[in-house]
This record gives sequence, structure tokens and C-alpha cells, in this order.
Amino acid sequence: MIDVPWKIFSQTGNIEAYLWMKQIELEETSEVEQQSIDDPLLEDTHF
Repeated sequence: MIDVPWKIFSQTGNIEAYLWMKQIELEETSEVEQQSIDDPLLEDTHF
């Protein structure tokens, strides 16, 4: 998904395309972090 805004930015220099790309990266990173937090294998199993 990042390819589209990057191509627009690299061809036009449009800062809005760059910011769009960074927003997508941030959303993907937060989704991965949330998935790792919700992973039941990572729950504390100490009693």
C-alpha cells in the first residue's frame, strides 16, 4: 500500500503524498504492535 503514495511523492515531490505514506506506515506499525499485545502466547503465565 505504501507504493502508491511513494510513487506519487517521488515523481511529483508532493508533500501531501509523503505525509500520506508516513500515516500509512504509522497505522501499520500500531496494528502490528496491537497484534503482538493481544497474542495469547505472550501472556504472563507466572503464578
